[in-house]
Amino acid sequence: MFGLFKKKTEKEKLYDQYTKLTKEAFDLSTSNRKLSDQKTAEAEAIMKKIEAL
Repeated sequence: MFGLFKKKTEKEKLYDQYTKLTKEAFDLSTSNRKLSDQKTAEAEAIMKKIEAL
């Protein structure tokens, strides 16, 4: 209840994007390896941004 109006920090937003991309990469790994690798690379770039914060 108290966190109802709390805004997400930049780190939380990036982490949400990272988890979304890793899930998409996992789902694509069985059907389209090239897209899976692309999503994994995007997720790694986001993780580097998270580590920089």
